[in-house]
Amino acid sequence: MSTSPEDVVDSDEDAPLVPLVSAGFRRYALILLLAVYTVNFLDRQIVSILAEPIKRDLHLSDTQLGLLTGLAFAIFYTFLGLPIARLAERSNRVTIIGASLAVWSGFTVVCGLATNYTQLLLARIGVGVGEAGCTPTAHSLIADYVPKSQRASALAFFAMGTPLGSLLGSSLGGVMSDTFGWRTAFLLAGVPGLLLTAVVFLTLREPRKELSALARARMAETQKNEGSFGATLRYLARKRTFWLVAFGAATLAFIGYGNGAFVYSFYLRNHPQEVAELAGHFGLKSVGFLGLVLGILGGVMGILSSWLGGVLADRAGARDIRAYMTVPAIAALISPVFAVIGYLQPTAIGTMLVMLIPGLVGSLWYGPVYASGQSLVPPHMRATAASVLLFIINLVGLGAGPLIVGALSDVFATGLGLGEAEGVRWAIIVTSCCTLIAACLFWMARRSIKEDLVS
Repeated sequence: MSTSPEDVVDSDEDAPLVPLVSAGFRRYALILLLAVYTVNFLDRQIVSILAEPIKRDLHLSDTQLGLLTGLAFAIFYTFLGLPIARLAERSNRVTIIGASLAVWSGFTVVCGLATNYTQLLLARIGVGVGEAGCTPTAHSLIADYVPKSQRASALAFFAMGTPLGSLLGSSLGGVMSDTFGWRTAFLLAGVPGLLLTAVVFLTLREPRKELSALARARMAETQKNEGSFGATLRYLARKRTFWLVAFGAATLAFIGYGNGAFVYSFYLRNHPQEVAELAGHFGLKSVGFLGLVLGILGGVMGILSSWLGGVLADRAGARDIRAYMTVPAIAALISPVFAVIGYLQPTAIGTMLVMLIPGLVGSLWYGPVYASGQSLVPPHMRATAASVLLFIINLVGLGAGPLIVGALSDVFATGLGLGEAEGVRWAIIVTSCCTLIAACLFWMARRSIKEDLVS
């Protein structure tokens, strides 16, 4: 089985709830949603590669950087996601995605116009407000388009936007920052989303219009009787698997977002001469070189990891549904061993090579987790369930991750007197070991997933 969208076809088990659209349009829709999510993550993550230039220009602490890259964005992103998801249960999801895309892309451009920390902070909040309408709504669309047996693969395909967006944000952001400055990098990063907005509005269709008459009648009845936000929360309260999965994924997101916000700072502080020499061989400066190399390595490994996670989960899950939890649990056990070894390497090249292993397993959880979240609830609750799942993942991961890693870095650097270079190194190492918590949560979820699955 592949995560390629052409493999996502109707099956008898989902009829009549799978929309009656052509395979060609379904393939196009998945590719377009992948492009939207790629831009989503490009605009979200570009601030990480620009962190050091921003810090020097605006004279910020690591804690302020953590607030800028994490909590300021996440607090509005997560809380607004809930009411927008409720709107998506009944309204046109294409309109929601298109409008959200226009808002976050516009505020990314505004980031490039900021002249002080407060303005930049407010602009990042605006990006978070816009992006709140994307992922839960897109998850709901995809779950309507594809059969249950291939849902993990389809959502893993969509989730490739995370490494793709990170790759583009890091590589292009770093080069543009070195060439034109960090403000211009923000300005240029917002343009693709503004152009893509028109494509979404003009070509993507709301699949609810394509559902069979029986499916529409069933959805209308369930929405009437059980579709409130409170009803969805009460329903989820009985799903032990959902909460174990949510907090397991949130722990992994905490590490991914937290360490990702400071990984460039790690190299620039611990291996400045080596990075400068390597960059010189390619006619680049340090920030541009790191953005290009780490973006490509992380992007390629992330794409492979996301694809592999969806394939493994769907194939193994066809025999034993518990595989949806086994895959991320095993990945979470492997990752911290190599992360500790990697960040203790004496050279930048050594760290990059060792960190290929955590990169290869780091996104395995995307497909299994998001597919489980959609399969634990009936169709009319999917957007809300996705929003609750993402609320937990992003509030813990994106909100707390960069802020806590930045605060730990300041504590190690100043409070313990290790200096900025060792401070950021040990902040990343300590948080990397938290994947063991996620492994335990996913393993516990294996016990209840069979009885909790709905669709």
